[in-house]
Amino acid sequence: MAAYRVPKKRVRAEIRVSNSRFIATVGRASSMREAQALLRELRSEMPDATHHVYAFRIGHGASVTEGMSDDGEPSGTAGPPAMAVLRGADVGDAALIITRYFGGTKLGTGGLVAAYGQAARAVLAALETELKVLRDPYEVTAPYRLHAPLRRLLDEYGAIVEHEEFTEAVTLRYQMPREHAARFAAAVADLSNGQAAPRAMGPST
Repeated sequence: MAAYRVPKKRVRAEIRVSNSRFIATVGRASSMREAQALLRELRSEMPDATHHVYAFRIGHGASVTEGMSDDGEPSGTAGPPAMAVLRGADVGDAALIITRYFGGTKLGTGGLVAAYGQAARAVLAALETELKVLRDPYEVTAPYRLHAPLRRLLDEYGAIVEHEEFTEAVTLRYQMPREHAARFAAAVADLSNGQAAPRAMGPST
């Protein structure tokens, strides 16, 4: 998939079930490191909480990386229901953390599954998302006379130009939306009569 929905900003929601507080937080995380950093932040913010259950989804589609934890709750009663709701929201690059303050009444396995699912749905209902377009880095070198036409083509195909270098020719480095890369390469070939071609550079973003 060349684009997917991601959290626009961090949001929080709270529910109460049998005197237990379930505080659900969801934020953007483009790597497991960022997701773990959010988890550490919330543990520091609420150090006296009983559990910090989490569900992470980094990426989207076939390339998604997932992680979850019951954090001491009975196996399968917390992380999996939170993950099920997160998957159902079809959001990527998301870290969902549900912090529980035990209220003195045990909920049982069915009650825990329901409570964690309810908390996850509450926070995801409040979540605003935005579209993340997958881009890959390229560069293209061409004669000076093609500089302006190339810039127009790059704009037309939604590229982000990061650097221009002027030597014997002009070299442009840019991030191209993955879904447009092949058509842009064909357009460059037509524009330059085969004199210029995009070259892939480094890791994608």
